[in-house]
Amino acid sequence: MILTLTPNPSLDRTIELAGPLHRGEVQRATQASQHPGGKGVNIVRALTTSGIDALALLPGDSEDAVVRALSLESIPHLSLPIGAPLRSNVAITEPDGTTTKVNEPGPTLTEGQLADLLALTVEKSDGASWLVLAGSLPPGIPDNFYARVIEAVRGAYGAQAPRIAVDSSGAPLRECLRAAPDLLKPNGEELAELTGISTGPALEADPAAATAAANLLLRHGVRAVLATLGSKGAVLATSSGAWHGKSPAIKARSTVGAGDSALSGYLLATLRGDSPGACLQQAVAHGAAAASLPGTMVPSLAQTNPAAVIVTVQAPAEES
Repeated sequence: MILTLTPNPSLDRTIELAGPLHRGEVQRATQASQHPGGKGVNIVRALTTSGIDALALLPGDSEDAVVRALSLESIPHLSLPIGAPLRSNVAITEPDGTTTKVNEPGPTLTEGQLADLLALTVEKSDGASWLVLAGSLPPGIPDNFYARVIEAVRGAYGAQAPRIAVDSSGAPLRECLRAAPDLLKPNGEELAELTGISTGPALEADPAAATAAANLLLRHGVRAVLATLGSKGAVLATSSGAWHGKSPAIKARSTVGAGDSALSGYLLATLRGDSPGACLQQAVAHGAAAASLPGTMVPSLAQTNPAAVIVTVQAPAEES
């Protein structure tokens, strides 16, 4: 089973426009959709769509719109009541795939609620193959919360602990470095911020530079880095080597959740025992398939084409 923790889930509304977004003007949408969201929720949705056993952990009352939507969409989940409404996010997509997002901050959790969420995560990690710590933290949660979860889970299960992946940003992502997660999943901007190497757009345009940045994170104890690079694909760096994967050109409809789908594809491939290069192929194929779908829709395994993803070997960590 793959377990995800989403401390700051949301109700994600996606609005599609017929033309470019014009600030300060009235525009009519061609389509709108609404789904429960948050990175961990998106990952569980993508995995279960492909027949993988997965469970999303999150805060939220049973009657909250997000939790009710999870039940209506049959997304496996377990929520902890917090007595406050969860947030809503809005994404506006243009015909060329350009996406503008407005994310609310989310509710503030008490120390007791935070402790309960950590305890629940440790309990449910028993026997899991992967634990994914995903998304932003709501207001008031210490930046080292994900690092604390990693330490608590490994302290409870030792060598039997699940592999742990982190997909976050900013200070929570930086704080995770000291806990040495098994996998980090930054995008170009997050990779640049973490390493101080270049800028997000520059890393997305240059897989070799992105590889050098990812290799730097390996020296901090991270065991693998899956860096998604938008239309340029993704880079996977491990102690045994580094690879760049790129999909054939697609017509992007919405990039919302493409990174989450890429991570889902990677995790799915690891469960099959695929080689690192094949795991990267599945990750890129999942991300490309997600970007070609409207709104926050996620692809099934059958909708992906990993064989079309071109993988090239990059400089290994010791040579960077």
